[in-house]
Amino acid sequence: MEHVTHGITLDGVARFVEIATDALSSAREEIDALNVYPVPDGDTGTNMFLTVSAARDALRAARAADPDLSLGDGMAVLARAALMGARGNSGVILSQMLRAYVHHLAGAAIADKPAETIAAAMAEATEASYAAVGTPVEGTMLTVSRAASDAALEVAGRGAARARDVFTAAAAAARAALARTPEQLEVLAQAGVVDAGGRGLCVVLDAVETTATGRRPTPWSAPIGTHLIPVATAVPGDDLTEDGPGYEVMYLLDADDQHVAELRATLAGLGDSLVVVGGDGLWNVHVHVDDVGAAIEAGITAGRPHRIRVTHFADQVAAGRQRTSTRTGRRVVAVAAGPGLTALFESAGAVVVTGGPGRRPSTGQLLEAITACGAAEVVVLPNDGDTVRAAEIAARTAEAELNVSVEVIPTHAQVQGLAAISVHEPGRAFDADVREMTATARHARHGAVTVAARRAITMAGPCEPGDALGVIAGDFAVVGTDLEEVATDVLERLLAGGGELVTIVSGEDGEELAERVAAHVEEHHPHVDVAVHEGGQPRYPLLVSVE
Repeated sequence: MEHVTHGITLDGVARFVEIATDALSSAREEIDALNVYPVPDGDTGTNMFLTVSAARDALRAARAADPDLSLGDGMAVLARAALMGARGNSGVILSQMLRAYVHHLAGAAIADKPAETIAAAMAEATEASYAAVGTPVEGTMLTVSRAASDAALEVAGRGAARARDVFTAAAAAARAALARTPEQLEVLAQAGVVDAGGRGLCVVLDAVETTATGRRPTPWSAPIGTHLIPVATAVPGDDLTEDGPGYEVMYLLDADDQHVAELRATLAGLGDSLVVVGGDGLWNVHVHVDDVGAAIEAGITAGRPHRIRVTHFADQVAAGRQRTSTRTGRRVVAVAAGPGLTALFESAGAVVVTGGPGRRPSTGQLLEAITACGAAEVVVLPNDGDTVRAAEIAARTAEAELNVSVEVIPTHAQVQGLAAISVHEPGRAFDADVREMTATARHARHGAVTVAARRAITMAGPCEPGDALGVIAGDFAVVGTDLEEVATDVLERLLAGGGELVTIVSGEDGEELAERVAAHVEEHHPHVDVAVHEGGQPRYPLLVSVE
């Protein structure tokens, strides 16, 4: 941020994005390692790098097309590109932070009070990060962001501070907060690591400090340990359980920004899976509640809700809205993690986006698939927990820009997506089709088998490199030495709750294992049907589900 004591320039913004992208590129493997399960499955660093690099590339292109591009227009390009390029939860949260930050700066008189303005922008970015999550968990990148913005506000409040002092204080506070994250999350302490998203945010803040001062920040040393046990946090749609709220309420809201904090507080008291995103007087509201009227009344109190959609998870109670789009028909967009899985989804009529651990699709890629399919009604199957939020943002963007109906079924595993698409029926009413696919995905109990890449502590106990690991519903539940024994253990646990159909998807070099496990099911559970598919997915030689 060139000559930051007198104001922020587009040259400075561009330089910051370049430095941040290069820094995240250098640190991406380190950050990925902090967020790795006992297999090399973490991609937090990669997701944050790809998010920022998308913003960099868009800003480069915009400046090349218009050498006189204004600071405000350049920041708008940056914010939208970050959102469209966001990958995974960490990338989406970072994109929301960048959007809030540049939005505040674009509308402020920076030259008058640069330190105070920048500190306020950082505080707004922190609030945006918490709002993006809905149910915040401390000891994560949210905590690191809060520490940085609090330090920025404190320094700016002294009166004589320069903008560079604010950046320096924020970066230092972020590094200190990162070191404390294991004290806030027990799983981090057990694994001996700091939070991966927090580390990525520190890299970004260090890049801001470097841009402002020309100095490189104090080198950071990684702590001992490379394993992070996943912590469950709420994302849109992940609480669709029998004992959870009965209704999903979504609407666009025209409201003054100052009323949104009260709206969030009201909705948080009514239900969960709360997401309120937007700005400049237009907001997108999503919440799961039992009291639909109260959720809508909260919107009326805050402003003018419109395009209201209410879905009962057991029975549809809202009529489909009128549409003026020239698009016709219905399509499914599915994320596939291997060539065989791609073929399976395509054979069922889906438009496939390549994904999976380490190569999760961006919001922009999902939006492009939704746009390109040409349908008036689109169902999205993210088939991965970290892709659900990116899919939600792509869906809302498509609805706002294209006037199409888009529903995201929060499938957290490839086999859940296969179960959902197996009951897809384009001839049904859209809401009924979505309801049936959602219910089928929810009732597909899923698991997987993989191999530990390093020594680590899992939910099932310690493991050594080369150990066979069994996954049930996203958690490591079995540790053993033989893949077939672990696979049969996983299946027996899944079948303990009953079931009529077992689906087995073999990964790379997992065909023989799949055949042996299928034979075990046929021998010991003759009343259960078995379907075996070649998925070709890396890292997981076997994916299984029971319906």
